Amino acid sequence: MSNTEEATLKDVIIAIRDYTKELKKKFLYIFVVLLIFFILGLVYSSKQNKKYKAVLSFIVEDQSDGSNLSSISGMASQFGFDLGGGSSSYFSQQNVIELLKSRKIIESTLSKKSTINNEEDVLLNHYISINKMENSDVSPMSSKSKDSITNIIWQQIINYKLDISYQNDDANILNLTYSSINSEFAKNFTVVVMEEMSKMYSKYQTEKTRQSLKNLELRSDSIFRELKKSERSLARVKDRNLRVINSSGRLDEIQYMRDVQVSNAIYLELIKNTELVKMNLLNETPIIQIIDVPILPLKDNSRSNLFWTFIFSFLGFFMVSFLIIIRKLIRDTMEENS
Repeated sequence: MSNTEEATLKDVIIAIRDYTKELKKKFLYIFVVLLIFFILGLVYSSKQNKKYKAVLSFIVEDQSDGSNLSSISGMASQFGFDLGGGSSSYFSQQNVIELLKSRKIIESTLSKKSTINNEEDVLLNHYISINKMENSDVSPMSSKSKDSITNIIWQQIINYKLDISYQNDDANILNLTYSSINSEFAKNFTVVVMEEMSKMYSKYQTEKTRQSLKNLELRSDSIFRELKKSERSLARVKDRNLRVINSSGRLDEIQYMRDVQVSNAIYLELIKNTELVKMNLLNETPIIQIIDVPILPLKDNSRSNLFWTFIFSFLGFFMVSFLIIIRKLIRDTMEENS
């Protein structure tokens, strides 16, 4: 080690020793500041609301293959119906995460009734009451419209209260977490928002199949009416031709018999395809599988008094020590220059 390096290290050690002595001299001052910040930490902690987290875990099923429906899509296409045998899934898991935060889902959830603190009301009113928004600009009694109120609350929920994440990196299990100062509201909101999401997901995922089922049923009813009409016409022609012997006299009877046979064959195929589509529709729902739901009482996740007093005390010690060191540094510099 060179003489310059030894001198520099010696200067550093001397400076540290001097600053330590300075801090010891100001012990009483430091203690008073620590005590003040300790009390501030207790006051701040006492004013913090309890924070409850409701966690609901679920799995999004993959219905993208459409294997159940592909076997009959060829037959149905003969009648002008597309049953979507090779259709892809409308939603991926990432889309589900975004849709859970969508305004449509949140607004639909807030419009549902729920019992909280032994009082039944829509979740929107519960939210306003719990978060003490009655006297704010978003109160229902204010001049703002309901759309503006729900938009403000929606922004608060998705930015600060609602979180959707994967349970771990190896599984496709998703956790829906909602934070609130009221445990009942946290639990009920989480359950209701998942119910609304499941309804929407199921509706869109099976939209094509349900539309095809509706068209098949309408077509079946139409063919059935034509079949009954042809059967009645055939019966009347047979009654009229009881004493007719030549073939030309039975031409109408032959034509109506052919119409009945064709209509009957089409009707049977439509009925068969309709039942197959109904079975496929049942296989597609439910789309979202719930694994665990939040159970009361929920755990209080707010910070403890010890945490806040430690943070404030550390902040006070750092500030007062920094000021003492800066003051000594300035004083020493002025003495050297004088």
